[in-house]
Amino acid sequence: MFKRRLQALGYLEWDKVNINDPQHFRKVTLWLEEQKIRQYSIQDRKELRDIKSESWPKTFAKYCEDVKCPVSSNNMDQLEWLIGRAIWLEAENNTEQYSINVKEMKLKMKQEALVPHLKSTNPLDNLDFESNEFKNGVYSVAKLLRIPQHPNHLVTLKACSKLVQRRLNSECLRNPNSKIIRGKPFPIMNCDPGFQLKKTAVENAAKILALLYIQDIRNLQTKINEVIVRVQSVTANPKTDTKLGKVGK
Repeated sequence: MFKRRLQALGYLEWDKVNINDPQHFRKVTLWLEEQKIRQYSIQDRKELRDIKSESWPKTFAKYCEDVKCPVSSNNMDQLEWLIGRAIWLEAENNTEQYSINVKEMKLKMKQEALVPHLKSTNPLDNLDFESNEFKNGVYSVAKLLRIPQHPNHLVTLKACSKLVQRRLNSECLRNPNSKIIRGKPFPIMNCDPGFQLKKTAVENAAKILALLYIQDIRNLQTKINEVIVRVQSVTANPKTDTKLGKVGK
């Protein structure tokens, strides 16, 4: 706990402090005195600065008496008290700053209390998408739809979603024959992709990716055409007011 308080006070090596090491203990005590407590004048801190001296424990005992530390049981408790004293002095010397921070904190808490907390009624918002139960459910749906399982269950779920949107929507259910692909299958593996790779498996995968890319481009072009037609239906419908026309000069 004292490490976090040292961090709050601005002690640079707060995370490396080992109280069981006498040098660490003495170094922290000296820093508290010189930077925060300032019980002694600069000249009177000479003995306290000599942290390698054999008489330092006596100097520290006298320092605790001078700073009126009520704890005398062990060094750990004494250091805890000195850190608390330093924090109290820090707050006392910066009363205006801390009072402003407290006011801002209270105002923020008040504003947060006024913000309404909406409780979602959608059961999907409460799902744990990384639980084993959810993963097993996704793979069960994929098996039912005859979709290969991906190691990432979210990718499998996305594939299931695409299949449902394209083949199991209301239009498809009303007229399923209109969505059944008919005709001669395209010989994917026999097409010339325009490149050659050393491994057949890698080349086949590249052919599939190239065809999927072409399909994405065609879908994008279809959407662009739909947007153009939609815009033209709004802009390419001029209405002429013959009353505004003039003949001659």
